[in-house]
Amino acid sequence: MFVMNKVFPPIFTTLRGGFIALLLWALCSTAALAQSAQTATGYQLAGGDVIEVRVYGEDDLSMTIAVPANGRIDYAFVGEFQLLGKTPGAVQEEIYQRLLGDYLIEPRVTVSMASYRNFYIYGSVARPGGYAWEPGLTVRKVITLAGGLKERASGSKWYLVPENAGEGERRKVSEDDLVQPGDTLTIEESFF
Repeated sequence: MFVMNKVFPPIFTTLRGGFIALLLWALCSTAALAQSAQTATGYQLAGGDVIEVRVYGEDDLSMTIAVPANGRIDYAFVGEFQLLGKTPGAVQEEIYQRLLGDYLIEPRVTVSMASYRNFYIYGSVARPGGYAWEPGLTVRKVITLAGGLKERASGSKWYLVPENAGEGERRKVSEDDLVQPGDTLTIEESFF
């Protein structure tokens, strides 16, 4: 009976370990890419976002657009249209449809995020303020971006108010909760 471990023990062990490491890396990378793609495809535009519009071969139609607070833009050869609440993919499709036929035969349009609108953190952190949002941002990462907790910061009185919500809709959060663009995170002080 042929036993691989006795004939090639160092090689087999190295290959098996390398294969397992490669497999774990691939699974983790795939999960991260899937989460990032899901966030990007479902992301809804609002004032403060910046998008990149590219039309292949048409430099005059390729531009960076800061989404205004009212969400309305005037795009060359297309006219005025609304961006608020639309995904980058929906904006891409709308520009494609409006350019198709009258101006271009088969436009190749891509719309991507150049930068996301801010989220806000205040209270008992070293550097309160607004910071650029990015996919996968958790309360723990937000606190780190803000320079960490102050000495008197509470370890449990952390509250999040979603964008466009009132103070009555604030909810208690923990380190692993996700923060969305426009959210406001408050870290209260502890008295004892």
